[in-house]
Amino acid sequence: MSGAGIAFEREGATRGIRWPFAAWWGTGLAGSAVWLGVAAVTVLWREVIPLPYGDAFAWICAAVAAVLFLGAVTGAPGRIGQRLRNAGPWAIALGLFLGLWEIVTAKTGRLPLPFFPSPQALVEVYVDEWPRLLDSVAASGWLLIRGFLFGALAGFSIGLAMGWWRRAGYWIHPVLRLIGPVPATAWLPIIFFVFPTSASASVFVIALASAFPVAVLTWSGIASVNRDYYDIARTLGASERFLILRVAVPAALPHLFVGLFMGLGSSFAVLVVAEMLGVKSGLGWYLSWAQGWGAYANLYAALLVMALACSTLITVLFRLRDRLLSWQKGMVRW
Repeated sequence: MSGAGIAFEREGATRGIRWPFAAWWGTGLAGSAVWLGVAAVTVLWREVIPLPYGDAFAWICAAVAAVLFLGAVTGAPGRIGQRLRNAGPWAIALGLFLGLWEIVTAKTGRLPLPFFPSPQALVEVYVDEWPRLLDSVAASGWLLIRGFLFGALAGFSIGLAMGWWRRAGYWIHPVLRLIGPVPATAWLPIIFFVFPTSASASVFVIALASAFPVAVLTWSGIASVNRDYYDIARTLGASERFLILRVAVPAALPHLFVGLFMGLGSSFAVLVVAEMLGVKSGLGWYLSWAQGWGAYANLYAALLVMALACSTLITVLFRLRDRLLSWQKGMVRW
């Protein structure tokens, strides 16, 4: 790249922005200065109410500053370096946000406690509460996996039946239109009465929330398959099973994955409500417990963990989609 390398170039929709070395050098140094400034503010400016983990938060900020500085000096080669360069402006914005958050909470008390804890209060939660948080993540993950898998399988089966057999579509479609748009949480009084335990009821609620979008999108995908594919396969002697498994289902996979993405988001929304109503462990239960005790630092820490977990699961699902549908890689982005 000629000149000073100030302008940036686009490599494509799937790779994002590629920052040249000159631009990244300035961005990395600026980010390093911002995070080092946050560390200095944390250590040198006395808190309104002394907090136990201020030094730990300052060391974390200093470590981020060191990573950004080393990346700017070395040019951050490789895939990790490319991701670091792409995140450079966000590193600056996040550092400024944390610095402002630290000032208006711990240093000046502009935002009242306990509703607005400081950043080091979240560090305290992660250090002291990590066993309970880890147990809650494991419980929520197990509950979510069971409910989402059951719902995805049920939704796929229903959508496949509606799209392939006209008689099945005739009988299922009105029921789906009646039950599907109703939020899954609206059925909780009936579900908790029918099911013997709160755990099984929670699994069913999550399955119900994820089944509807998967069923509708699978049905749409099966119905939109080009009929010429079936005619060609029949000409070559394909059986009905072959038409379903090797023609209809692969052609409907793009629609199916959109339904899975929507179902996963709905599952997370229902997960919190389901865990608040009976189970004894999980992120939803932890949120309810923290709110009941007024422990808003714990509440915000659990919300951050939940957001990262949801984002990670959706990223894994997108990676699976890109692997199975390589010809459509980059068409749907997360």
